[in-house]
Amino acid sequence: MFMRAAIASAFLFLGVATATAQVPRTGVADLFDGQALRVILCGTSSPLPDPNRAKACTVVIAGDNAYVVDTGPESWEQLARMQFPGAKIAGILITHFHSDHIGDLGEFRMQTMVAGRHVKLPVYGAKGVENLVKGFNAAYEEDARLRLAHHGAEVIDIKNSPLVARRFGKKFTGKLTAEEVILNKDGLKITAFEVDHDPIRPAVGYRFDYKGRSVVVSGDTALSANFTENAKGADVLVSESLASNLVGMMGAALKAQGNTRFAKIMSDIPDYHISPIDAAKTANEAGVKLLVYSHHIPSAQVNTPAFFQGVAAVRPQDQWVAGYDGFRIDLPVGSTEIKQSDMLPKP
Repeated sequence: MFMRAAIASAFLFLGVATATAQVPRTGVADLFDGQALRVILCGTSSPLPDPNRAKACTVVIAGDNAYVVDTGPESWEQLARMQFPGAKIAGILITHFHSDHIGDLGEFRMQTMVAGRHVKLPVYGAKGVENLVKGFNAAYEEDARLRLAHHGAEVIDIKNSPLVARRFGKKFTGKLTAEEVILNKDGLKITAFEVDHDPIRPAVGYRFDYKGRSVVVSGDTALSANFTENAKGADVLVSESLASNLVGMMGAALKAQGNTRFAKIMSDIPDYHISPIDAAKTANEAGVKLLVYSHHIPSAQVNTPAFFQGVAAVRPQDQWVAGYDGFRIDLPVGSTEIKQSDMLPKP
């Protein structure tokens, strides 16, 4: 996957069609023009297998910078397929430390370095982020040294290759009342807020406000007043979604097969994730303009009517969408418009 985006661009220039160099439906040239707050879904799956989706990952672009919320396994590969410029990533924001939200952090460290990053990459998170960053830096330190030996200092900035932890949330106690502005720069304000993923503490969502437009990313959460409060008035809410009816059927089937371990897991997970109906109710109460479902559990069934059963009775069809890897949203500044497009073929 090394330098995948650059290689893909080279193939496209030569007019060669390959499986790893897909032509994006929407290009990347205008992503950083400062004329809109933008969202790209780079991972919409849960930990359950799905060959068409990476695990949790959302990119938010404001001005000349991109911020990545969670780096689930395979998420960098999806961005590479979009030919996303890794050097533009100014920070990684972690919602919590489950593996499906952090697994590709080392790839983001390496790939952004190769793409031309010349500052240490900040990783924002609540208590525990220091250990996360320390571990990935240790794991990828030798990788950077070997790439320096091969490609030289003109390609590998070894001094700035590491990640750097940016801890927040000293007041995050699990009472689901706290929020904290973690960045306020160049017209962009990012607020972290507590969500209910109990017993996973801390767990947070993020709100992005830029020149009158706003996006909220839920992280993993059940219903909570703090989630609704921080989503109020947002143009877009990117919310996880668990179809408890389908998860229940999976659990019953596993139990019938004698697979009690995974049947128990299926029975455990619904109480700390939000259902599509409850996410729709939250969006309604918060006055959200567009609800985008992501982190689908189980994502392999997200295109079936059963997954969103009951949502139509709660929220109009034109006010929500089932997200997929490569889905892009543009929120032009000075406007109320919400533009939707694809950067990868829709699965």
